[in-house]
Amino acid sequence: MAAEGRSTPAGAIDRSCAIEGKYGVPAPGHALNAINFRDVRLALGDATILDGLDFAVAEGEFLCLLGPSGCGKSTSLRIIGGLIGVDHGEVTVDGGAPSSRWRDIAFVFQSPRLVPWRTALGNVVLGMELRFDSLPRAVMESRARALLELVGLAADVDKYPRMLSGGERQRVAIARALAVEPRIVLMDEPFSALDPNTRRRMREELIELWKRTAKTIVFVTHDVDEALTLADRIVLLSAKPTRVLETVAIAGTRPRRIEGDDELRQLRHRLHARFQASASSETHEQGEDHR
Repeated sequence: MAAEGRSTPAGAIDRSCAIEGKYGVPAPGHALNAINFRDVRLALGDATILDGLDFAVAEGEFLCLLGPSGCGKSTSLRIIGGLIGVDHGEVTVDGGAPSSRWRDIAFVFQSPRLVPWRTALGNVVLGMELRFDSLPRAVMESRARALLELVGLAADVDKYPRMLSGGERQRVAIARALAVEPRIVLMDEPFSALDPNTRRRMREELIELWKRTAKTIVFVTHDVDEALTLADRIVLLSAKPTRVLETVAIAGTRPRRIEGDDELRQLRHRLHARFQASASSETHEQGEDHR
């Protein structure tokens, strides 16, 4: 597979370099990364959630956090967003504490979380109303219309959420996130509730949006194929207590078709095997704890 034709930002990995074939490039440790996790540990009650988590996200990178359900992927997003603190280690966003960088961040959740009494346009404007104190209404509406056009909903600006399909509602949520002009977009399994065909189409559209906007995206998933389709790099997480099992870089062009690529199929097999081994290990340890 040929290397993808995007320039490498300062502090980022060179996606054309190769370790273990075309994969296995380690997470960068440069200070100019958009996000850094260094030896992060977190316990909630008696349960250790994160146990020495280390990874970095380069400026402009599309990174997938891949791991089993309940391993702390969504918790990691909340830490990046400054919503949860950590017990040990360091997390930086654009070189500062997450709590000081909230204006650089926007979330897209599993559910679109649209206000039912507002139109698509009104929902995108709402994000700006909540974020900006003095942005003129005309500017907000103009930006909202442009973003709805960008996500393919130019003809649907006056529709209410009940009049939109699941994929269309999620497009509105993505437009709302982009409307606040974030540098970093945190996406928590945003396509998991969609049917397979819509999910596949939304993945392709998201890649095009990412290329056009140059945002840094951290995308949470437990779907190996989704991660292989979307990511510059995949950070594979273990079951709880969570640590990084492996980081792999994918240097191939997009759109990717796993079935037509021998290396992607081999990587899929390896990631599935590590995924299952980690889940089996957690099940065994829980069994030991109950004896």
